[in-house]
Amino acid sequence: MTEFLAPPPHILDARLAPVFEGAALRRLCTGAAWSEGPVWLPQDDSVLWSDIPNNRMLRWSPADGMSVWRDQVDFTNGHALDGAGNLLHCSHGQRAIVRTPQVGGRLHADTPDEVVVGHFHGKRLNSPNDVVVQSNGCIWFTDPPYGILGDREGHKAPPELGGNYVFCYDPSDGQLHKASGFLQEPNGLAFSPDESLLYVSDTSAALRPDGTGHHHIVVFDVREHALEDPRVFARVSPGVPDGFRVDHRGRIYTSSEDSVQVLHPDGTLLGKIPVPEKVGNVTFGGTRRDTLFIAASTSLYSIVLNTRGAPRP
Repeated sequence: MTEFLAPPPHILDARLAPVFEGAALRRLCTGAAWSEGPVWLPQDDSVLWSDIPNNRMLRWSPADGMSVWRDQVDFTNGHALDGAGNLLHCSHGQRAIVRTPQVGGRLHADTPDEVVVGHFHGKRLNSPNDVVVQSNGCIWFTDPPYGILGDREGHKAPPELGGNYVFCYDPSDGQLHKASGFLQEPNGLAFSPDESLLYVSDTSAALRPDGTGHHHIVVFDVREHALEDPRVFARVSPGVPDGFRVDHRGRIYTSSEDSVQVLHPDGTLLGKIPVPEKVGNVTFGGTRRDTLFIAASTSLYSIVLNTRGAPRP
């Protein structure tokens, strides 16, 4: 773990000052092509994340440093743990949500994966991007086209669904529900601490050099397997809100071009954590869940904050 000369966190609203007190960004390791989908594994105090163009998953722990956890992973992106400690992957290559079962209380790279869901009404999904698990076990994920647009982060293929949706998979009955078709290209997502709200980003501006498309986060009311009453929560600039997580007070920590931006539950931009590379996604971890791990382009960063992540299932 190494400190370097990064700008200190930037406070724009005094409500954030206690959270940033004493905080310093650290670069933990580097060597990826594009870092995404970090997930904290409490089983062995480590972080796993995707190096999508290199088609591998990387691992970092305080004890072992950085290593390749898996190679040739069929272009995984976002990850989450379910309530039983199994690891869920968003697989661009398989166009599916895939699960690595926990064995003996730990996750092992050589454990065979299981496909959780890959079709909706008989048609293949686009390329699941990010995933969260509700406390009732339901799996919510976004399905934009990024993994089928070319071969760099998946396998180029035509879409079959005719749209880009947010889905909810209920493992109790094996049913996949189209929760919303409101967003052009849904990407990151996270629940409010009480799970009454789901925040979902629309990053349709990312691949449109003409300046069209969206770079905002939309918030929905959660109604069983559906999302209702969408309203724009915040526009993120520069860049797009590729991925984000929520702390136990409901503040949102989102990626952007040059920083992690921190948003109040009322949508106010509270401050920024400058990062010297484009940020892909973040996750809370550490034994006290007070460490924000930041997957940014070639590197993994961390910053210890005076808060903790929202409860996991």
